[in-house]
Amino acid sequence: MLTTIFAAGAAPAGNNPYGFWEALQQGGVIAWTVFGILAFMSIVSFYILFTKLFEQQKIMNQAKRVRANFWNSHSLREGAAKLEKNSAYRQIVDDGLEAQDQHGQLTDPVEAHDWLHGSLARSEASINSKLGGGLAFLATVGATAPFIGLFGTVIGIYRALIKIGAAGQASIDAVAGPVGEALIMTALGLAVAVPAVLAYNWLQRRNKSIAEDLSSFSNDVLGFLASNGAVRPASLARKAAPAAKPAAATTAAPAR
Repeated sequence: MLTTIFAAGAAPAGNNPYGFWEALQQGGVIAWTVFGILAFMSIVSFYILFTKLFEQQKIMNQAKRVRANFWNSHSLREGAAKLEKNSAYRQIVDDGLEAQDQHGQLTDPVEAHDWLHGSLARSEASINSKLGGGLAFLATVGATAPFIGLFGTVIGIYRALIKIGAAGQASIDAVAGPVGEALIMTALGLAVAVPAVLAYNWLQRRNKSIAEDLSSFSNDVLGFLASNGAVRPASLARKAAPAAKPAAATTAAPAR
């Protein structure tokens, strides 16, 4: 976004006193400060976008492997060995097994279901919290970048009015620089805010989908632990169940 605006404001072959960089130079410290803040926001926003997309895609690929191989194992420990060591689904399984081992060491009687459910819920919350890291910055950029650009716009208009007052007349030469600077600041603020808002909404939607998959997997692990392996996901049970044979047709013997 910013590169496009820079190219649009770049000076042509001749000397253009109203180009992008010339407008920033005329704006002085305030214009450069606003530009630096917006550039920093834009760079960090795109960094968060790409890193979060990588993390989300990694977990989505892990979910495919879980659906393909995990529940074919005879035990959770065997299934966990098939998962990546630092995967989100491996963390849930390991936390569930650890909670099961810890339950036998409790001196205060607690229902096994409640203890396991709480441990798995904490594991889910930890994973979702990591996935949500950085999204608050995107929301902040989307909310504040237009106003930071607007601040530069106000300063540019103020400088234009001062030049008009000093010159005694509203000539184009006197106000073109400050007004151009003001419009550029507005455009920069929008160019930074719009991608940040779109990225925030997109990443939030993907996080919601991942959280639903993790919750479903956590419930399946809880059912497996609480039943000593008798309860497995319904989809797997349907695949394992033999197809029902059609009832043999019977015909009544004719009466004689």
